[in-house]
Order: sequence, then C-alpha cells, then structure tokens
Amino acid sequence: MLARDVMTTPVISVTPATRTRDAVELMLAHHLSGLPVLDENGKLIGILSEGDLIRRSELGTEKHRSRFIAFILGPGRAAHDYTKSHSRFVRGVMTQEVIAVAEETPIEEIVGLMEKHGIKRMPVMRASDIIGMVSRSDLLRALVAASRKREETMNDAAIKARILDEIAKEEWAPQNSVAVGVKDGAVVLTGTIFDARQRLALKVVVENTPGVKTVQDRLVWIEPGSGLVVEAPDEAEDGDLAR
Repeated sequence: MLARDVMTTPVISVTPATRTRDAVELMLAHHLSGLPVLDENGKLIGILSEGDLIRRSELGTEKHRSRFIAFILGPGRAAHDYTKSHSRFVRGVMTQEVIAVAEETPIEEIVGLMEKHGIKRMPVMRASDIIGMVSRSDLLRALVAASRKREETMNDAAIKARILDEIAKEEWAPQNSVAVGVKDGAVVLTGTIFDARQRLALKVVVENTPGVKTVQDRLVWIEPGSGLVVEAPDEAEDGDLAR
C-alpha cells in the first residue's frame, strides 16, 4: 500500500500571512492536527502543527529559561522562542523544515518516518506540488479497511486453516488433541487439554482470526497422571465477534 492509497485530499492549507487564530480555527473545524503552509505560488514552505502552538503567550505556556541556560543558548534562541510564542501570523509560528513523501512511498516507510521524527502528518508530493496529506488517522482508517477486506475473503476452509496453522506454531498448544470445526464463521473447539490456561489461549487464537463470528468451547480439561476430568465442556457460546 502506497501513500496515494491512504492520503487525504483535497489539501487544506494556509499561507504565511494567515493569522494564527484563523489557522487554529481551521484546524479545529476540520479536525486536523496540522496544516501545510504554501507561498503565493503554491509551493510548500512549511507546516503548522499542534506542537507549534502549545507554547503560546495567550496560554501563559511560553518557555522561561534560567539566565544561565539563556546565556549558553544565546540571544538568537531566545528571539526564536519569543517569535514562536507571540507571533500573530503563521510565518512566525510554522516549522520550516518539512518532511514530505512522494505518492509512491510505501506506508511502512511513512510509519518509520513518523516514528523517527515524532510527527503525525506528512505532505504527499508529486514533483514540487502537494497533492495530499497522510496522517496517523489515515493509517488507522487503512488498517480498518484492510482488516474488513481480509475478513470478507476468508471462507470457512480458510478460517480453519488459519487457526490450525497458528496452533501449529505455538509450543504451548496441544497439537494432536484439539479439533477445530467451522461453519458460517462459527468456530467450535473440541478435544482435550491438559492445562486450564490452554483453554483461554486457544480461544484467543480463534478470536484473532479474521472472519470468525462466534466461538464455542467444548474442550475437556483432563488432569495429567490421574486421567480425571477436571472441567467439562462449556456448551454456551461466547459473544458475537463480528464487528
């Protein structure tokens, strides 16, 4: 999946001359965590994010450094902080160093960049033109869509095969004493377990399998060595897992 598959369009942007208050109202109205900043020619020159707006004089949250730290950092840093916290226009508040991606960028690379740089939104570029924005919310929507699509394509045989494959990979799982039945997405677990904790773990395997609607536990727990049935099958179905 590529950036163009998940990006949001059209792009809502501001200019350097946009008032800070107006930019904030735009972000709130459209539920955005950041806005690209474009110059008069439509060229991307910066980005305004929530992080740029948390140190503001209106809130009393501007930075206050000790004289020693201020001396070490120099007057330039203090001047920059003052501009950031007091400017009434986007040009004084925005971040100029923009991390952008191309429309063909794979989403795994986008996620890596977001984690590395601690950002929530990235412009998507086609040459020098911005054509979309990718945010964490866009990635979550793509995750839900991909999960639903995968569930729709999982028939009973595929569900059973997936469950058995997962069981086969786990050392704790009873490989030869448990059977799995699937009909119309409803899974029935039958057979024998030798530790009560295996029951819940097996149900977790089933619940995490795409396409499963319900799970019915008919497993029997037999105490090792004694051959005694410690816990009989539970005939009641669990809640509907379909979402």
